[in-house]
Amino acid sequence: MAKVKLTKDAHQEKITAAKSVTPSQKLLFGKTNYMIMIGGIVLLIVGFFIMTLDKEPHGFGFLGLTLGPLIVALGFATEFFAIFYKEKTTV
Repeated sequence: MAKVKLTKDAHQEKITAAKSVTPSQKLLFGKTNYMIMIGGIVLLIVGFFIMTLDKEPHGFGFLGLTLGPLIVALGFATEFFAIFYKEKTTV
């Protein structure tokens, strides 16, 4: 592969552009997205914990086969929503 050498002006423009980025532009997601993600992680942990509470052999009871997996699925759906959520901007 050939190396691309930047001219001094192009290098200076890259540095100037990097310095002009505001702190809110540095983060991939907004605060709301991260809060929703934390909620999704909590749902995942609670769902897996509920699956361990089942008293039936091999987890074949209501908690292990129905309630726990539903909460885990809800946690994954929450994570999916958090990734694609975009706040509405006011003009």
